[in-house]
Amino acid sequence: MPASTDARRLVLLRHAKAEQAGGAVHGDAQRPLALVGRRQSGQVGLALASAGLRPDLVLCSSSLRTRQTWELSRGALGTDGIEVRIDEAVYHAGVDDLLEMVRALGEGVRTVLVVGHEPTMSRTAATLAGDGSDAAAVARAHAGVPTATFSVIETTGPWWSLSAENGRLTRIVAPAH
Repeated sequence: MPASTDARRLVLLRHAKAEQAGGAVHGDAQRPLALVGRRQSGQVGLALASAGLRPDLVLCSSSLRTRQTWELSRGALGTDGIEVRIDEAVYHAGVDDLLEMVRALGEGVRTVLVVGHEPTMSRTAATLAGDGSDAAAVARAHAGVPTATFSVIETTGPWWSLSAENGRLTRIVAPAH
C-alpha cells in the first residue's frame, strides 16, 4: 500500500521508563516515571514533532506512567487542537480491544496516538503490518519494543475497516535509546 495524502496514521507509543514495581507504595497503575523516563519522554515529543506526527487525538492509558509520558512529550508538539482521552480501557487493552477503540474513531481523525503498554503496543503493530511494511520494523514489532518507542502504521481505509494485515508498518522509532 503506497503512502498517500489520504493515509490515516496510527502511532503506538510504549510509555517511557517507569520506577520499578518493587518499591512502589501503590499498585502497578500508580508507578511513576523514573528519571530516565522523564528524559525519554521529552525526546519522544521531539521525535514525533520532527517526523510530522502531531496527533489529532491521543488515547492514553489511565496509568500514571503513561499520563506522565504524554504530558512530558506534548510540549514539543504544541497542544492546540489535540483532543486527549485518558481511558482505563487502554490500560487493560489487548490487541483486539485496542483495535475496537481505534475502529470507533471518527473520520475527522487523521492521526491518532495511543500511549500504552507492552506487549499490546508491539503486538498491535505486528498484527496490522501488511503489504508494503518495513521488514525490519515488522521483525522488531514481533520481538517487542523497549520503553519510549513508537510504531507508525498507515492505512488508507476508514478506521472502521482496520484489521489484521491491512496497515503498513512504516517504522519503529526509539528516539531515547
